[in-house]
Amino acid sequence: MTALLIFAATYLVLAIGRLPGFRIDRTGAAIIGASLMVAAGVLTVDEAWASINYETIILLFGMMIVVANLRLSGFFTVVTAWVVEHAHRPLVLLSVIVVASGVFSAFFVNDTMCLVMTPLVLEITGRLRRNPLPYLLAVAMAANIGSAATITGNPQNMLIGTYSHIQYRAFAMALAPIAAIGLVLTIAVIAVVYRNEFRREGMFEVEHRAVRVHRGLLWKSVTASAAMIGFFLAGWPVGKVALVAGALLMITRRVKPERVYREIDWGLLAMFIGLFVVIAGLEKTPFAADLFARASRYHLERAAPLSIFAAILSNVVSNVPAVLIFKGFISHLPNAGRSWLTLAMSTTLAGNLTVLGSVANLIVIEKARREVKIPFWEYVKAGAPLTVLTIAVGVWILM
Repeated sequence: MTALLIFAATYLVLAIGRLPGFRIDRTGAAIIGASLMVAAGVLTVDEAWASINYETIILLFGMMIVVANLRLSGFFTVVTAWVVEHAHRPLVLLSVIVVASGVFSAFFVNDTMCLVMTPLVLEITGRLRRNPLPYLLAVAMAANIGSAATITGNPQNMLIGTYSHIQYRAFAMALAPIAAIGLVLTIAVIAVVYRNEFRREGMFEVEHRAVRVHRGLLWKSVTASAAMIGFFLAGWPVGKVALVAGALLMITRRVKPERVYREIDWGLLAMFIGLFVVIAGLEKTPFAADLFARASRYHLERAAPLSIFAAILSNVVSNVPAVLIFKGFISHLPNAGRSWLTLAMSTTLAGNLTVLGSVANLIVIEKARREVKIPFWEYVKAGAPLTVLTIAVGVWILM
């Protein structure tokens, strides 16, 4: 009962974002929940340490260092600015924003692309006097969909890659087609919902603006990233490759390490560690077995019921905690490999349902807040149909 209460309280804060009346966020809730599992005797200290999946932490940490170097070098800004400058019509501009956000998110974590592209889109739409709202939604929604394509696209895929032992290339071959179709659907849905913006077509020119780059770091980080992706596709252990790539990029005479450290999301790493311990405490109870028995009635071995259940849970407690809840019984399903892929697809694409479905959405909203307000229902107007369509496509392809 103690373990269940700690789990329920932790996931309640994860669901609502903060503990009312206190300055406790999702990371704090995970740390407190993990500490209480040990303090209450549900887990010993050794069991708590053993419950942490270090491979996932190492992969996430290594990717953060690589992405930090790419950001500091100016790589993302240079590429996205060049692409956008060559779009001369609103629909083309929307398309290149979707493609750039989606493709980069597939390899370099969706949250990063939202941080990079949101200010750029605001600047360009301001200069062109266009409605920024559909283009900002395109950044968030394309980042979510594109990140479904690979293990390194988002944190929940990293977890699934670690637990399922599916090879990077096999994962990408299964889910990249879904992500590609999803990006096309993103363009179509936004163009229909905001048809007034795209009816007044007209040609326009985006004037070139100089972008500051660190040329030495740019070539170094691009080379390291390309080699890293090559090793991923060749079947090398993703955690090991990402960590080595990050370590090599730390060997520098020009960039202060403190600048790289500031780019790392230490809170996310701490939340992962705390959630591993909380879930380990839950697994000490009959809850996981009971949940599996109840879920079996709904035929979660099938792609459609599993996708619906995962999508709903992802929007209640967020996608990373949802994946950790499923961890206990996915391996017991008849076709565990397909079930892991279905879980990755549905928990990621479900992020487009509401503004609360993904951290990427919240990043776009916060970065654009001073210039543009994105209301909850305004997001749902495009996000809900896009979520239904993309998950339906994903289920059809995986079946």
